[in-house]
Amino acid sequence: MAEDGQLYAMELQGFWMDVGQPKDFLTGMCMYLASLRQKDPEKLYQGPGVVGNVLVDPSATIGDNCRIGPNVTIGPNVVIEDGACIKKCTILKGTTIRSHSWLESCIVGWNCDVGKWVRMENVTVLGEDVIVKDEIYINGGRILPHKSISNSVPEPQIIM
Repeated sequence: MAEDGQLYAMELQGFWMDVGQPKDFLTGMCMYLASLRQKDPEKLYQGPGVVGNVLVDPSATIGDNCRIGPNVTIGPNVVIEDGACIKKCTILKGTTIRSHSWLESCIVGWNCDVGKWVRMENVTVLGEDVIVKDEIYINGGRILPHKSISNSVPEPQIIM
């Protein structure tokens, strides 16, 4: 390829990271939010209960007495109900996080419904349209799309 002149390069301004694994995606998100803090801080969300770097779509709704951050992105039409705590997470479009749920190191897919008093941690990933019933614990679960979770997942596993 080199002899035929078929190799090309592109200089990238900024940073690049392989984010193909959920834990790497979360690390990349943290790096991006830190770069926003340095380069464009007015894009970061400021409000009651917000800690550190947080990016919130203007159409999202955040309830009272929540703790959001550090390192959280909240997508369009997301609803975070009262008393929720979210740290180092990405919450995608159309999801509802019900009251008093606690999420850390999670990726929550589109149009999910996370019940009241749910605890999710340890790089838990919810696919699109996942329903997590009230008072469930998920530890490192990888939940495929269109599932309803009514039992706790105490050990990391894939739910198909």
